[in-house]
Amino acid sequence: MTDAPHAISPQEQARILSEALPHMQEYDEETIVIKYGGHAMGEESLARQFARDIVLLEQTAINPVVVHGGGPQIAAMLKRLNIKSEFAQGLRITDAATIEIVEMVLAGSINKQIVSYINEAGGKAVGLCGKDGNMVIAEKATRSTVDPDSNIEKIVDLGFVGEPKKVDLKLLNQLIGYELVPVLAPLAASDTGETFNVNADTFAGAVAGALKAKRLLLLTDVPGVLDKSKTLIPELSVKDARRLIADGTISGGMIPKVETCIYALDQGVQGVVIIDGKTPHAVLLELFTNVGIGTLIHK
Repeated sequence: MTDAPHAISPQEQARILSEALPHMQEYDEETIVIKYGGHAMGEESLARQFARDIVLLEQTAINPVVVHGGGPQIAAMLKRLNIKSEFAQGLRITDAATIEIVEMVLAGSINKQIVSYINEAGGKAVGLCGKDGNMVIAEKATRSTVDPDSNIEKIVDLGFVGEPKKVDLKLLNQLIGYELVPVLAPLAASDTGETFNVNADTFAGAVAGALKAKRLLLLTDVPGVLDKSKTLIPELSVKDARRLIADGTISGGMIPKVETCIYALDQGVQGVVIIDGKTPHAVLLELFTNVGIGTLIHK
């Protein structure tokens, strides 16, 4: 599959570019954090398209910061090495053997592949993780479960799974605004030097909040937040989002994503958008068109 443009007239191309101008002006010199993951990251054609779009953002005086996941790739490598994974509360229990593989895949092969695609498209990407420059300090994550028989709450040990505790912007500030695109793997060190695997959505929310980003875009495998009739909700306030969680409209895996959005807004992000990353040019459609394509959550 090639990324060749459809046959449209030069006049139509010019009109499209002209209509994008006010959106480009809105985001001029602003920082946009993009959490990149899901199936879009695994398909080469979509990955190369994503890289071109990131370069376009940088060329239009927007400061993109990419945070990527890698759950399927980690699972595939663990399977190849015959290391079994256990999950609790939707999070991978990460023991000492697993964290080595997680770091190898996230900070190694995945991170450098994204960097390569952006550089091939004409950008200047720099691959990092939260451990670099003590960018993100994490603390051990804990979750609890309730035994259905005894109704006793138990603490689940997730191993080397962490949650952001502090973000230091010194290193990122050396890159942002200097034609460099940071590509961040969601790994972080603790105060005592342990390596923690951090949920990519949460990591992106913490970084975006520290940067006071104009937008945090969460590229996922779903169109956004859906109502009870499975219709996309284009915009939500935090109050609306909490109400929809309470009445069950937002359920399952969408709950932690929306909670991440609320967390990022509390940290200082102006708006968070949940977008289907499988949609071609999803980032450009959201930022540079009048209607956008996902669900915008704002205060």
